[in-house]
Formats: sequence, C-alpha cells, structure tokens
Amino acid sequence: MSTKRKLRDGTEEKAKYPKSGGDTGDSDNQQASLSSPSGDTASANTEESSVAAEFLMIMEEFSEALGSLEFGEKVVYIYNPLIYAKETHEDFINKYCQTTKKVLFLGMNPGPFGMAQNGVPFGERDHVVDWLRIEGNVGKPTREHPKRQIQGLDCPRKEVSGQRFWDLWKDLCKTPERFFQTGFVYNHCPLVFMAESGKNITPPTLPVRERNPLNQLCDRMLVKLFKLLEVEVVVGIGKFAQERARKVIADEGLEGIRVELIMHPSPANPAANKGWDGIVKKQLKDIDVLKYFVQ
Repeated sequence: MSTKRKLRDGTEEKAKYPKSGGDTGDSDNQQASLSSPSGDTASANTEESSVAAEFLMIMEEFSEALGSLEFGEKVVYIYNPLIYAKETHEDFINKYCQTTKKVLFLGMNPGPFGMAQNGVPFGERDHVVDWLRIEGNVGKPTREHPKRQIQGLDCPRKEVSGQRFWDLWKDLCKTPERFFQTGFVYNHCPLVFMAESGKNITPPTLPVRERNPLNQLCDRMLVKLFKLLEVEVVVGIGKFAQERARKVIADEGLEGIRVELIMHPSPANPAANKGWDGIVKKQLKDIDVLKYFVQ
C-alpha cells in the first residue's frame, strides 16, 4: 500500500500574494504616476499594475489548489518556490509582467538549482541577480533534502539550462526590458519533486493517477495566463511544454494563439551541448518569433 503524502508537508507556509501590483523597480515611473494622478499616464499605470496583480492572484489560487494534491511514496520531497521564494518570485512578476505579452516561452517545471532556488523561471543565480536584478529573501521548504538545500540568491551552483536561456536573450536583447517588452517566460508546473535519494522526478514520469490531477490544475492555470497576457505565440521549451500548450488551446477552443517549439537547453539533451545558442537562434527565425525581439 502506498503512503500518501500531502503537498503541504513539503512547504513552509501558505502562499499569500498581494492583491496590488507592488514595486515595479522603476522609481522614476512611480514618481511620475504620483505627480500625474489623472489622464492617460495614470490610466496606463493602473492597467499595467493590474496585470501583475492579477497574475499573482492567479498564482495564489493555483498554489492553494496544488496543496490539495496527494502523491505516493515515490515522491518524498516536494518543493514549492511560490511559497518559500515568494519575495523573489513576486519581484520578478512585478518588475517584468506589468503588461500583456505577445510571446510566452513555456518550460516544464523548476530545476533544483534554478527556479527552485529563487522563484524565477530558468533562474540561474548570476543572471537573476546581475541581469534581472531580482531582490528578496528566500526561505526554505519544511522538508529539505541535504543534497538539495535551498540557498536562494546565494546559491553557488550553476544552472546550465538557465545560463544558456538567459545568455541567449542577453545577447539578442541586451537588456531585460527589451526582452520583457514583448515576451515572458514561465513554467507549466511550479513544483519540484524528488525521490529519497534526491533524484529529480519530472512531472511526465509521475504515475498516471498522480500526473493527471497535477496536469489538470497546471493546464487550468495556463488558460488563465494565456487570457490575462493576451498571448499570441506560445513557444514550448521542449516537447512536453509544447504538447501541454497545444492541448490547452484545443480543449478550451482558444483562437488566435499559435504554438511553436524550441530545443530545451538542458545539458541532459545531447543536442543542446552542440551549440544550443546557434540552433535556437535559427529556430526562432524559422518559426517567425525572432522578429518580436530583434529589429
């Protein structure tokens, strides 16, 4: 008989996201909004703030729903960075998701040295701190594997997938603001699953009875994000994300959204170790997405 394990056993506290937009990280814009309480500027600022605020509300509801899921004895550790990395995750959303987005890059779930550490998708520490300028305190999950400790923005380990992903956009866009003007990146699932040994368990390898309820909740979240961000193109970072996006769009009858694919940057993918940057630049051009970021 399997021992059932509640998700909240692996988290520190219930996520409580703010109902307002929060700090955008741009004090000049904030001062302008204070000195111009009426007219187009105030209206635009209100609209922008509402996107980030609604995004965070969606994530609050999503995180709470994930707390009702049960997993068998194969899954011993569950990390939810939406909770213990709440501050840095909120900072990421408030800084870079103030407006709607034409292109959404979609990953599968956090890596142990990326988003699991700091709440930022593909969150390789150096890029998160030095390029994206993310700030905030990071706590810890209640149950923590000794080989997969959360060190937040002080994590010394390189996350190769994140390093490759953000290196690409740093090269193409030069600044985060240019990338996030039309694009955004997020994961289908925010949870990290680990075995007793600390080995990563990806969502597709979970037993069907556990995988299906998880996918249903994650798909429901995606629908809300697609609508909120008014996405025109979803780019799956790997085939799993592409397939989930296609299913969601077909099941919901969403129109005006196309789904594309780029190679996943994981070093576990042998092809990605043979010039991922050049391969993906060509893919972005071939799927007519590069134009959104490079004039």
